[in-house]
Amino acid sequence: MITVVGTVVLGTLVALLLRALGPRWRSVIIGAMLIAWALPAVTGTYIWRWIFDPDAGIVRQALQAVGLLGPEGYNWFLDRLSFYAIAALNVIHHGYPFVALTIYAGLLTVPEDLYEAAALDGASAWKRFTGITLPILRPVFAVVTILSTIWNFKVFAQIYLMPGGDGSNPEVLNMGVWSYITGINQTNYGLGSAIAVLLTLVLLAITLVYLRLLFREDDLQ
Repeated sequence: MITVVGTVVLGTLVALLLRALGPRWRSVIIGAMLIAWALPAVTGTYIWRWIFDPDAGIVRQALQAVGLLGPEGYNWFLDRLSFYAIAALNVIHHGYPFVALTIYAGLLTVPEDLYEAAALDGASAWKRFTGITLPILRPVFAVVTILSTIWNFKVFAQIYLMPGGDGSNPEVLNMGVWSYITGINQTNYGLGSAIAVLLTLVLLAITLVYLRLLFREDDLQ
């Protein structure tokens, strides 16, 4: 849920920024987002591992430079909370470009005179967003939220390739990785298959909700 909220919020903020920028800077930011979006999950995960490397990572060096971390350092991947925080950053970074571009495309359909009229009436930026943008683009927000839920629920590389995510630290496994490790690594095919079926049923339920919202947009108006 945290990754879904983070992905949608960051994507929305970037979409609003794109709408406010000129063509040159808009092209630069879109190009940067497309690079992040096209980056394979495996490559992105190793980059985040390098950033938070306990021995020579950028985060360790920065914290030691400002005196917030001692010379003994800290292994971010051993603690469950910090492990999932890094994984969440990875997932959000990889997923927000889709949300941003989708919402930006929706923003282009909103008449500009609505914003101008609201501004003349003294409405703040937040009031314009909640009173104009959100109601008009509610179907778009519904779609990107449910799609992000489906994608983030079944992330694999972002967990499995992290230190401890290959099964050596069972506390950090999600259902997808748990199913793989149980069925393939431990050759417990019965339990691994049961976990996979449960994951499939959950994703199917989410997909049915997504399809219902997609084909009944009038209910969201």
